[in-house]
Amino acid sequence: MKNILFAALAIALLALPGFAQTVEVDKEIPDYSRTSGISGSLSSIGSDTLNNLMTLWAEGFQRQYPSVKIQIEGKGSSTAPPALIAGTAQIGPMSRAMKAKEIDDFEKRFGYKPTQIAVAVDALAVYVNKDNPLEQLTMAEVDAMFSDTRKCGGEASINNWGDAGLDPWAGKPISLYGRNSASGTYGYFKKVALCKGDFRNEVKEQPGSASVVQGVTEDLYGVGYSGIGYKTSGVKTVALAGKDGNYYGTDPATVLSGKYPLSRFLYLYVNKAPNKPLDPMTKEFLKFVLSQSGQETVVKDGYLPLSNKVLQQQISKLD
Repeated sequence: MKNILFAALAIALLALPGFAQTVEVDKEIPDYSRTSGISGSLSSIGSDTLNNLMTLWAEGFQRQYPSVKIQIEGKGSSTAPPALIAGTAQIGPMSRAMKAKEIDDFEKRFGYKPTQIAVAVDALAVYVNKDNPLEQLTMAEVDAMFSDTRKCGGEASINNWGDAGLDPWAGKPISLYGRNSASGTYGYFKKVALCKGDFRNEVKEQPGSASVVQGVTEDLYGVGYSGIGYKTSGVKTVALAGKDGNYYGTDPATVLSGKYPLSRFLYLYVNKAPNKPLDPMTKEFLKFVLSQSGQETVVKDGYLPLSNKVLQQQISKLD
C-alpha cells in the first residue's frame, strides 16, 4: 500500500511545472472553507518529528477559529496510542505506523481499530557535519555504524571514519546521535536501517529531532538521523544506496519516487467509530491539514505535501 501511495504522489507531483526546482502543493487540492459552530479545546499527544508541523497547523486553524484552544505535546510517537486509548488526546501524531500490539490494545478498548490519516511525506535523513567529506553510504554501512548486530549484512562494524572510507580521517572516532525509544523515528530507523537489529550503546539518545541535528552540527565527527524538516545549514544529508545499488539523495523528486530508502509517511491517528462521524472539532482540524493551506504549511516546515489523489483518499476516511 505504501509503494502504491508513493507512486501516486510521484506521478502527480513530478508533473507540476518547476517541481524539480521547488516543491509545490498540488493545485487541485481545494483550500479550507471555514464553517460555523467550531469551539472548545483540542489535544494532540505524540510525535516529536511532527511537533513543529502540529504547532504551525494549530496556529493556522486558530486564525480560522480564534476561540479554539489547542494543546500539543510531542514526546514521541509511542505516547500517541495510550493517549488515544485513555481519551487524553483527540489526535495522535506518529512518524511511523502503529505497531500491531498498539492497534490490538486500542481495539480491545473500543471494539474497532484507530483511523490512520497520512498527512505529509518525510525523508528520514542521515546527517553529518557540513564539513564532513562523506557523500554516500550503503544501508549495510549505516547499519554497521549504528548497530553491532549488523543484520543488514555488513561484514564488520564501522567504528571510525577510516572504516567508512575517509582515509584523511582514519582513526577519528564516529560520534553517534539518535532518538530515544519513545520516538517513532527511533522505531522506524531500527526497523528499516538496522533491519530490526539493536542500537549500539554508544548512540547518544536525544529527546528531540532538533537535538540530534544540533549535536551533529557541533560535532565534526558526528553522524545522526532525523526528519528532513529539521535540516539546518550546519549539517548535510548523506546519499543512501537503494535496492538497485544506485545512491539516492533527499531531493523531493527522489523521495517521492520511493527510491530513497528512508522515505516515509507522517500520520495523524484519531478515534473514529465505524459509521459514526468524528467530533466536529477534530474533523475540521483534519480537513484544514488536508487543504491547500495545510499542505502549504507542510512545505513551509521542510516536508513534502500529498498529491490530491492521495489526499482525497485520506479525506474519505473522515466520514
